[in-house]
Amino acid sequence: MESLPDAIVQCIFSHMNNAKDVAICNCVSKRWKESLPFIKSLFFPRNSFDNHDGSDHPDTIVCKMISSIVKLEELVVYSPFSSAGLASWLLLVSSSLKHLELRLDNLAEYQSCIESPSKLDCISAAKNLESLKLWGVLMVKSPKWDAFPKLQSLEIVGARLEDPALTAALQACPNLKNLLLLGCEGVRSVSLELLNLEQCKLDFYGGGNYSLTLTSPKIEFLEVQGCSWISVRETTRLRNLSISNNAGRVYMVDFGKLAALEFLSIRGVQWCWNAISKMLHLASEVKHLYMKVEFTGDFDNLQPFPEIDLVDFFNSHPKLQKFDIHGAMFAALCQKNSLKNVQSGFVIPCLEEVVITVRSPLNAEQKISTLESLLKYGKVMKSMAIRILRMRSSHSSADDFFDEICRFQRMNHKIVRIE
Repeated sequence: MESLPDAIVQCIFSHMNNAKDVAICNCVSKRWKESLPFIKSLFFPRNSFDNHDGSDHPDTIVCKMISSIVKLEELVVYSPFSSAGLASWLLLVSSSLKHLELRLDNLAEYQSCIESPSKLDCISAAKNLESLKLWGVLMVKSPKWDAFPKLQSLEIVGARLEDPALTAALQACPNLKNLLLLGCEGVRSVSLELLNLEQCKLDFYGGGNYSLTLTSPKIEFLEVQGCSWISVRETTRLRNLSISNNAGRVYMVDFGKLAALEFLSIRGVQWCWNAISKMLHLASEVKHLYMKVEFTGDFDNLQPFPEIDLVDFFNSHPKLQKFDIHGAMFAALCQKNSLKNVQSGFVIPCLEEVVITVRSPLNAEQKISTLESLLKYGKVMKSMAIRILRMRSSHSSADDFFDEICRFQRMNHKIVRIE
């Protein structure tokens, strides 16, 4: 190290970010100490001050380290800190800081949320941020954010939110391209208007009865969990769409044309049939379709899927390359009239991979017939996986059905496998 030019030493240290390592290197030599101000990133782990017994408060130690750095671009703090401490740090690096990640851990601290300024309010000093990630957020009142014109990525993980507070926070981030709200609860109706948004993942925790209205003409990737009513009208660029509701029901979906859609996933315990059929109709150009919905029906009335004609389904989805079918959807394709419209020239032109989850031995003959039809008409089929999931072995036909599946696999062993 002594023979290296100063510029090389500074370049090496610029890749260091753990605060404890930085503090140790600071004590090695004068030359190392003079090189450390050129680091770009600083990370304080959760346990940074667990054994601290010095006279300086942890906030003060963090402040001293930050003040010694010429141009800090990234700051990650998982260790506990105060609002005053955060305010002093951000005042020092507001002009250079691009990436900020904070573990707030104040979900149960209502008093800390209403204090002025709160930790959330203090973030407004870092006006040049390009990405912001927050953990454990209590946002029951609107944060005092003026604007983050350069902010392109906002991630909030584990949060209790109120509708007006969330709306105000997002209005201060007009140029977002990436939005992630993961494990959030408290909101009821979410209305987002982000004209530059390209990727959005929303995971709402609770009863599953939230509503979402999204206006983002540039949206390409959208994943929504926990909403019963979803409206996204501008979808010309949407390529990847995932909708799930593990706690509630999906009653209504309102999407524009999905001409660019390549991947669609719909999951949940219960969807209204109108919502399912509308999504399947709109996703006529989809290449990968994942369906895991157990029941249809309105409100508390759980019903099986209605019969779906296999020929009509694949004629309506000519570009489908991979199809993940679970339980109810597979049963709907296996009704006795499902293959009644087969014409001599019918083929499934693009289907290469099928993953089928079977949960019941009922209607075994039609299920085997459907499996055979998928191989017969799927001219480019490369792989078929049959997953036997929690089948009730006590049923009288379970063993016979499993034997038939094994026979089918042996006859087509190059393509079919059993999981």
